[in-house]
Amino acid sequence: MADQLSPDEKFDLITRNLQEVLGEEKLKQVLQERELKVYWGTATTGKPHVAYFVPMSKIADFLKAGCEVTILFADLHAYLDNMKAPWELLELRVKYYEQVIKAMLESIGVPLEKLKFVKGTDYQLSREYTLDVYRLSSMVTEHDAKKAGAEVVKQVEHPLLSGLLYPGLQALDEEYLKVDAQFGGVDQRKIFTLAEKYLPSLGYAKRAHLMNPMVPGLTGAKMSSSEEESKIDLLDSKEDVKKKLKKAFCEPGNIQNNGVLSFVKYVLFPLRGEFCIKRDPKWGGDKVYTVFEEVEKEFAEELIHPGDLKASVEVALNQLLEPIRKKFESPELRKLTNTAYPDPSKTKAGGKGAKAGGGGGGGDDDELAPSRLDIRVGKIISVEKHPDADSLYLEKIDVGEAEPRTVVSGLVAYVSQEDLQDRMVLLLCNLKPQKMRGIESQAMLLCASIEGEPRRVEPLDPPEGSSPGEQVFVEGYETGKAADRLNPKKKVWEKLQVDLKISDECVAQWKDKQLMTKLGQITCKTLKGGNIS
Repeated sequence: MADQLSPDEKFDLITRNLQEVLGEEKLKQVLQERELKVYWGTATTGKPHVAYFVPMSKIADFLKAGCEVTILFADLHAYLDNMKAPWELLELRVKYYEQVIKAMLESIGVPLEKLKFVKGTDYQLSREYTLDVYRLSSMVTEHDAKKAGAEVVKQVEHPLLSGLLYPGLQALDEEYLKVDAQFGGVDQRKIFTLAEKYLPSLGYAKRAHLMNPMVPGLTGAKMSSSEEESKIDLLDSKEDVKKKLKKAFCEPGNIQNNGVLSFVKYVLFPLRGEFCIKRDPKWGGDKVYTVFEEVEKEFAEELIHPGDLKASVEVALNQLLEPIRKKFESPELRKLTNTAYPDPSKTKAGGKGAKAGGGGGGGDDDELAPSRLDIRVGKIISVEKHPDADSLYLEKIDVGEAEPRTVVSGLVAYVSQEDLQDRMVLLLCNLKPQKMRGIESQAMLLCASIEGEPRRVEPLDPPEGSSPGEQVFVEGYETGKAADRLNPKKKVWEKLQVDLKISDECVAQWKDKQLMTKLGQITCKTLKGGNIS
């Protein structure tokens, strides 16, 4: 295919779906003379997940455009980044990454013989490379090194020197791999600009940089190996895929931070050129889309139901994952998986002074205590249709403050305006306000829901006699202090929400502990076993 493409067509293929390109003219100049040499590096830390299909699909584009592609397994970087990969596991994790990345590429039809695979420590421990690390460290300020790694290197209160070295090593890789361009996520941008600034000072050429957008995870934030609920593992069973997609953030009409929709855009369309929405004939039957913008438009207009989108992505995703699952059924690869990623519960019994229940102060356990949530009783004092979205309500809700809060909810399909007027409800009040179709929603109205055909949704009910502003707490966590504002980056709500359920007695619970006010239990009317969101 590459032989039939002009330099301009190759450039378009190389840069399609990218968020940003630094050095476009350099790329065009190289393509006029020869094929482009590009590398993609991955630190061998946590297990790769389905978001890795995004760079894999771009690597497929690079090969179609005739590029010479190198994949770097950055084992030394994995160790330098706050020892995310212990030294004794580096070799095993490189082997795991190599097997799983090759399996991914094979599942999307990428010929492996056209790729070059390199391990970082094969050249990063050489005399020449080490001297260049020292040369670079004599030029780069602490400020520049820290700034460059801010979105990539794990940020801690007392950073290690190794984290400051990380960006410089990534810059040097461009020279030692002899490439024209480096490809990565847009979160790498500051490292790329550091490379552009300092490599010429060492007498090396400035490279071009190709940046993918960051694909939202299932909770609506960046998909991360360290956030179990934000990702689908490449070896997850069909049942696990279904369960995680069912919980995925996919609000009707909302195309912002929608990980399910983003997967369609950045993986399925580039690989297949089309996407099929599968649905019951009574809801219009299956429909094949050949451009993503049409899918996005119909989802925004609520012509595509989130349940149908999730079910259709589930089918396509399992088709991609099945060859990987089969490959890793072999005894050798099972053993490799278990040794590269040993079960923490079997290798470490837990730290001293670990606390059970809801007491204590400080640390991650308290950060994830349900007392961090500011849930209050509210009274809906007015409700009307959103001026720009027929599927949304615009509500004014009294939560015991000087002014009522403005809330946008997607309850139009489930509850009438009359039933909502003057109703007592529950609000999560310390999320960051979000604009929904141009209007800022200042809280989240909490509801019980059960997926299915049709989906069923009911607002949660406070005890009879409740007043606006009364605090809701989880049994056993009465004394904890709610955060003024939940930090979106820490995804506290998303992590806690996973364990919020409706019992068989229609009582709201978190990990089998009841949600309550001083007057009694929080309930819903009929949705036994439902989720809360």
